[in-house]
Amino acid sequence: MTGGRRSGGRPLGVLVGAGPLVVLDGSGLGSADVAALAERTARPAAPDPKALARAEESWRTARRLAATGRVYGRSTGVGANRTEDVVAADAEHGLRLLRSHAGGIGDPLPSREVSAMLVVRANQLLAGGAGLNPAVIASLLAALDAGAHPVVHEFGAVGTGDLTALAQTGLALAGEHSWHLEPGARAPAPIPLDSNDALALISSNALTLGQSALALDELRRLLAASLPVAALSLLAVGGSYEPFAEPVMRARPHPGCAAAAARIRTLSGVPDRPSPPLGRIQDPYGFRCIPQIHGPALDAADTLETVLGVELNAAAENPLIGAEDQAAYHHGNFYAAHTALALDTFRLAVLQTAQLSTARLSALSEPDFTRLRPFLGDAAPASSGVMILEYAAGAALGEMRAVSHPASLGHAVLSRGVEEQASFASLGARQTLRACTHYRHVLACELVASVRALRLRSRAPEPGLPLATAYTLAAEALDPRMEDRPLTDDVAVAAGVLDGLAGCEGSGR
Repeated sequence: MTGGRRSGGRPLGVLVGAGPLVVLDGSGLGSADVAALAERTARPAAPDPKALARAEESWRTARRLAATGRVYGRSTGVGANRTEDVVAADAEHGLRLLRSHAGGIGDPLPSREVSAMLVVRANQLLAGGAGLNPAVIASLLAALDAGAHPVVHEFGAVGTGDLTALAQTGLALAGEHSWHLEPGARAPAPIPLDSNDALALISSNALTLGQSALALDELRRLLAASLPVAALSLLAVGGSYEPFAEPVMRARPHPGCAAAAARIRTLSGVPDRPSPPLGRIQDPYGFRCIPQIHGPALDAADTLETVLGVELNAAAENPLIGAEDQAAYHHGNFYAAHTALALDTFRLAVLQTAQLSTARLSALSEPDFTRLRPFLGDAAPASSGVMILEYAAGAALGEMRAVSHPASLGHAVLSRGVEEQASFASLGARQTLRACTHYRHVLACELVASVRALRLRSRAPEPGLPLATAYTLAAEALDPRMEDRPLTDDVAVAAGVLDGLAGCEGSGR
């Protein structure tokens, strides 16, 4: 697992007392760390002293520069107001900026998404380029540790900085905006923010990056679970393992394809060069093309992880305060094209695997493949079995297809034409989070059908195989009754089982 430095050397997600500690240092934070801290399976430790000293020196440098020259957002206005000077005596400039930018709209965001934003913003500030009062870092970490977060609304960013979310955060830190408190939690004591702190706080994509990290973490687990589910379906139809042969993967060596094929072989206990099966020559795409369709999703996850590894630890604020050369650099590092494009690619790749899952679900309803009654029905005349799962999975897939539309196709011209382009990475992050729920439902429908088919065929995986562990985990949780009945609860149970399946014989990547 990639991630920030952990005190005690314990892996994240393994609870010890109140949870393992993660030390933020502005350079080593990973998406899994963000997820663990946001979901409170880990806790923030005191920040790295060297990183804190770096942030403090940046703050002192920024104040000197703003007092002696024109620095955007400190001694000037922002956006189209950048040509207007702000005198040092105007102590209210920073608060006016926060108040005017705190106009987020829509529903308040869930706790874990706002907490993820706090993690990211604190770590970015420790990278040392923001020139922000280090007291803000301490307050962000105190809120995170206490189970408190500012009330942040969904809409207000277009991929050039999460301005409204971070302005609401700034006002909360200053005592002017509401906090959401977990039971027993207390909001941090208000801290003073001056004209040098406002833009330095809000010039970040911290919310987008936090949401992206949460989505990547969940979708990685679901992708890992999708391969045991697919392997169970393959076993249920007596499919061929030839498509997963090592020579096939070596002939077209994409890393993700090779990893997916190797995982299927390991799960199913087949050799690198499996023997061809008796009977049909080759299977439908839902089985035969698993490596070629799951592989790109694994590769896209790695690409997004690489992008987030840079962004989570970047001093991307505008202007960048260079403490070493005592300079303020005005730039466009806040523009989140890398994140937007990586998110779009990842969603589209995961969508392909969801479509393949529905194809396997259809095959499981077909007697030519299962040698069972249509729709895996029981002995009752015209039994419908799992027929409705095709409709349910198709509906969830339709929703997933809708949120997989590339957000980066968006365009906006803002602030009197000064900001004439937008990445819409913020939309891409929200869409990727929504895709998690739809994907989980699709896979759960397939899992219900595959376990049912294996039960009807009395064909469990061989004991001792990783796939046998996966089957036992699912079969023990799922209702064994075969008569026609509502399958809503079955799918809900299967959705909860998926995270356990992800860990069967490693994560698959």
